[in-house]
Amino acid sequence: MFEAAELDRKVSKKVYHEEVLPLREALLCAQQELRTRRSFRAIVLIAGVDKGGKSETMNLLNEWMDPRHLENHAFGEPTDEERERPYFWRFWRTLPPTGRIGIYCGSSWYSRPILDHVYGKISDHDLESELVRIRNFEAELVADGSVILKFWLHLNKAAQRERIRTLERDPETRWRVTAKDKKHLKRYDHFRATAERALRATGSGDAPWHLVEAKDPRYRSLTCGQTILAALERRLANDQPAPAPSPPPAMAATPAVRDDPDLPTILSTVDLSKHLAKNRYRRRLESVQGRLNILHRQAYRDGVSTAIVMEGWDAAGKGGIIRRITPAIDARHYRVIPFGAPTEEERRHHYLWRFWRQLPRAGHLTLFDRSWYGRVLVERVEGFAGEAEWSRAYGEINDFEEQLAAHGTVIVKLWVHIDKDEQLARFQQREQTPYKQYKITAEDYRNRERWDDYAAAVNDMVERTSTDYAPWHLIEGNDKRHARVQALRIVCDSLAARLPK
Repeated sequence: MFEAAELDRKVSKKVYHEEVLPLREALLCAQQELRTRRSFRAIVLIAGVDKGGKSETMNLLNEWMDPRHLENHAFGEPTDEERERPYFWRFWRTLPPTGRIGIYCGSSWYSRPILDHVYGKISDHDLESELVRIRNFEAELVADGSVILKFWLHLNKAAQRERIRTLERDPETRWRVTAKDKKHLKRYDHFRATAERALRATGSGDAPWHLVEAKDPRYRSLTCGQTILAALERRLANDQPAPAPSPPPAMAATPAVRDDPDLPTILSTVDLSKHLAKNRYRRRLESVQGRLNILHRQAYRDGVSTAIVMEGWDAAGKGGIIRRITPAIDARHYRVIPFGAPTEEERRHHYLWRFWRQLPRAGHLTLFDRSWYGRVLVERVEGFAGEAEWSRAYGEINDFEEQLAAHGTVIVKLWVHIDKDEQLARFQQREQTPYKQYKITAEDYRNRERWDDYAAAVNDMVERTSTDYAPWHLIEGNDKRHARVQALRIVCDSLAARLPK
């Protein structure tokens, strides 16, 4: 594979100076067109062997284009904050919005698996698992409209050794050679073999690797710049201008409807007759809150984070459940994050971006009041996401939650279920109670008219995303007291199952 990048290709000074000016002008024009349209984002990975010119290439791209609209990232060792979250958290939170170009130099999502395999920290099987995760990540970004350009800057062993020696001989560049560079050079053959496996496994038609011979700086620079330009121009030529912001619900696109509203759903199995008497409720609530307090203090000591997903019908009592969970936990160690319609900034990112950014750190608990499941619920039913978008979201969500679970996060997913009569009664009560009137809107009644379609969407959601590492729990919500105690029990049981006895 790498033999194709060991042909001693060179570009003369004359040719370089003839080509670089029109290339820079064209790159600036393409960048400006991308900024104007905002129809996609570009992600540029500059990887390769040590001293292959990765940082020089990133600096040159910033010189050739407008650096104010480039986002440059170079990752070192994970910080404490990054180690307390899943591995891909540090990358998700840095992804550029549509209309911008993000450049990832050197360390990227490929660095850890390659290094760990070379130094024997992970097996061949573990490496393959890591590469599958990377393929899934890049596939999600491409499906969301990203252009991914991956460059591997290659030097053969002799050329890399000579590059290191040249840098060491010059007092002004000696600092650029580190002990790690020399250590890696001794394992050059291992790096080459592992890198070849990684490139073969993750080079797809939508996110191919571009193997660039890096011995001659002029050849390297022109090749990278011309490749980026060709990809941007090709995508701009095929793309339509960015669509207008999503219309209000009343003007939404054709929604997804249920084929047969008479068919039972998973919600049909929920026993809504369950009831908890008031005198027993107080004792049980106090008991389960005390248990939650003890368990979460242990989780905090052990560094176990918790993500609670609150979903359910309008007026189902999600807020009441949240208000019974939070008194049992030290206020310094939890956050409640409500999610509504995405903002303009959030719409310029992958829909999971805003949720990745809010993941709890080690030992902390985050309550998501509405969540990433909006993609397969409201966005599906109301037509804000096309069928291709919400259909692939099930797999994307499962992959997201699998990463959380693999990191050790406790995931508790609650759907609070009530029937239509109970919902209507609660709507009317809110309208008649001054301090609750803000909770009821015309939108609530409009959503109620789509009850059967939402029930079908919930059925598919539970069927396709209830996993052994992140199961759904259906809460019987017609009786608020029962629902609150039941929800807290589930949270406690989920924590107890994860924590050592």
